[in-house]
Amino acid sequence: MDAAQAQDRDPMLLYEANGITVRGHLQFGLNAVSERNLFWNFSDTVAPGSGFDPDADWLEVYVKPGLSFEKSLDGGSVFYGKASAVGSYTFGTDAYDFGDTGRVTLEEAFLGFRTQPPEGLSFDVSFGPRELKLGTGMLIANGGSSGFERGALKFGPRKAWEMAAIGRISGSGFTGTAFYIDPNERPANDGKNELAGLDLRYDDPAGGYLGLTYVNVLKSQSPYIQAAPGGIGAPTILPGARDGTNALNLYAKANPFSGALENWVFSADLAYEWNDDIDLQAWAGRVQAAYTFTDLPWSPTLTYSYQTFSGDDPNTPELERFDPLYYEGSPSAWATGSKSSMVFINSNVQAHGLSLRLQPTRQDTVTLRYAHIRANELRSPIQFGQATRVDTTGGTANVIAGVTDAHLSDDLFLEYSRIINRNTFLTAGVSVSLPGEGIRNTVAGDVPNWTGGFINVVFNF
Repeated sequence: MDAAQAQDRDPMLLYEANGITVRGHLQFGLNAVSERNLFWNFSDTVAPGSGFDPDADWLEVYVKPGLSFEKSLDGGSVFYGKASAVGSYTFGTDAYDFGDTGRVTLEEAFLGFRTQPPEGLSFDVSFGPRELKLGTGMLIANGGSSGFERGALKFGPRKAWEMAAIGRISGSGFTGTAFYIDPNERPANDGKNELAGLDLRYDDPAGGYLGLTYVNVLKSQSPYIQAAPGGIGAPTILPGARDGTNALNLYAKANPFSGALENWVFSADLAYEWNDDIDLQAWAGRVQAAYTFTDLPWSPTLTYSYQTFSGDDPNTPELERFDPLYYEGSPSAWATGSKSSMVFINSNVQAHGLSLRLQPTRQDTVTLRYAHIRANELRSPIQFGQATRVDTTGGTANVIAGVTDAHLSDDLFLEYSRIINRNTFLTAGVSVSLPGEGIRNTVAGDVPNWTGGFINVVFNF
């Protein structure tokens, strides 16, 4: 088949001859969002003069054009590369009070070389900005920052690391990955982070996997936060404390079972972090169990999950607050709740989750998600010092952070997805977050439910 015939079949195939393939890439999307009582309308109590509107409607747009090539070499090796950019914009004012703003940024710009022997070990090395996700995305997944001055807060179209050097060796189901990554952080919030590490993974041909990731923070100016002794007083900011942090993440998914367990899937993640310079020891984990009712219409899949991330114990001099690093924060991945994930990062929180997935047709999917969210440590920062306030319980005025009741919120999220065609995808959703006693106790008066919805369409060529 010559190049002209190939282009007739695939308009994004720009050139194919003499062992060289050049392909265009284009992704763009539109997302309409509406929110009511943002952050449970806390702004009316804690910042009444800020002018923040807890009711917001906005439109996000982004476009991601790119170009990639492959050059086949003798012996089956391939020289390859890709370049792409992201342009994003927000019309109106979003949940973080940013709007009518956007940026164009470089996304990918890497070159690579891989071998493809018919048997034995294969090698793949690349250098330059590109995406990298390890394991289930618990620690290393989202290399780029969106939202705020860059626009497209909810879409989050930036995924690539600002710089990445990646080397892989694969064979017989085993893959070893060595990496160096520098995240693409917003200039206004750049912690000068650089990380490196190793990932070892085995994928069973019958399904399932087992892997271990090690991460070392080579350089960082990002601070950590520590609870006040006994939880009484304002928390302490530790400048540059992320520098030198180490993390281990063990992840696993069970093979398909036979007999009575053939419709079950089990998975688990465990993580441990330490940093001797600041006496950090932190932990996190998740277990999931899913069952598919194959004999029922729409093939319902019911999934239970429990995830937990340590918080700083205010009664110890050590630091136990888990650092989630660059996790994948979508509701189907590592978000703690749907709306609540905009307030709580994966630190000092735990959540019981249930999801029910239905597939009425091959193109349509409906998913209902519920999360019951709690704090692990009382009177300890949950995100980054928010809710630091004066508490007069018992008639004595004390400055505290965090919450005095563990129940934070209950989130419900109903999502509908449709594959319109192989290039066009529609997603819509509505959600509500009901504040728990921990949230209700932080302010005087009633705390309303936080509601919202969205509808978006993404085109991917």
